[in-house]
Amino acid sequence: MQQTAYLAALVERVRSVLGPALTGVYAGGSFALGGYERPRSDLDVAVVVNSPLAREEKEALVRALRHEALPCPARGLELVVYTEEAVRRPSADAAFELNLNTGRAMDFRADFEPVPGELHWFAIDRGVLHAHGVVLAGPPAAEVFADPGSALLVPLLAETLRWCLADGAGAEAVLAACRALRYAEEGVWSSKASAARWAKGRVEDGALVEKALRARSVGDTVDPGSAVSFVETALVRLDAAAPPRTA
Repeated sequence: MQQTAYLAALVERVRSVLGPALTGVYAGGSFALGGYERPRSDLDVAVVVNSPLAREEKEALVRALRHEALPCPARGLELVVYTEEAVRRPSADAAFELNLNTGRAMDFRADFEPVPGELHWFAIDRGVLHAHGVVLAGPPAAEVFADPGSALLVPLLAETLRWCLADGAGAEAVLAACRALRYAEEGVWSSKASAARWAKGRVEDGALVEKALRARSVGDTVDPGSAVSFVETALVRLDAAAPPRTA
């Protein structure tokens, strides 16, 4: 099943479970940013509902959407359910109803409440959805998802890079740093590949960026020490670019 047919089937299953509680369904991540590469990429989907879900509804969504019930053509599905109230206000909170990861090359998880240490991803994803979300059902994404703003997002992007350092910096960390830098310095969301092309002439180690792009394409690696140094330098630039937060 191709991703377009898969996403259409996903929307129908979500609608059948949620009925009138459904506000909209949106694709984000690499799919929205023009960087989707089957089968390596994930499919990132956000579901918005008009009120909090009962646990039974969350469990029904998991049963309907997990890979065993609806095989995902990508590496996996990362689906997050939010209420309208949660997404219409700028916030760094995870604020989800359900966080589902499922796929042939992805560890299964279904979280019904945020996990400490993993909170930074969700506001970043909502920022991408505000700017580039692809409507699968419902009103335009920019009308549903508030723009969190750079004062909130740049520190969260820095958190993701620190997470990359703790997880073992490699090619993906270098590319994530490029994407974070582009947003921090230009306010532009882009795919990792596009951000890397932007960064090559704007960083000291453009050769490492090129190696990271190539490594990602062929499944190779980059020197971990060079990757760590690159990410640490990017963090300094992020701190310099971060606008002051207002109370």
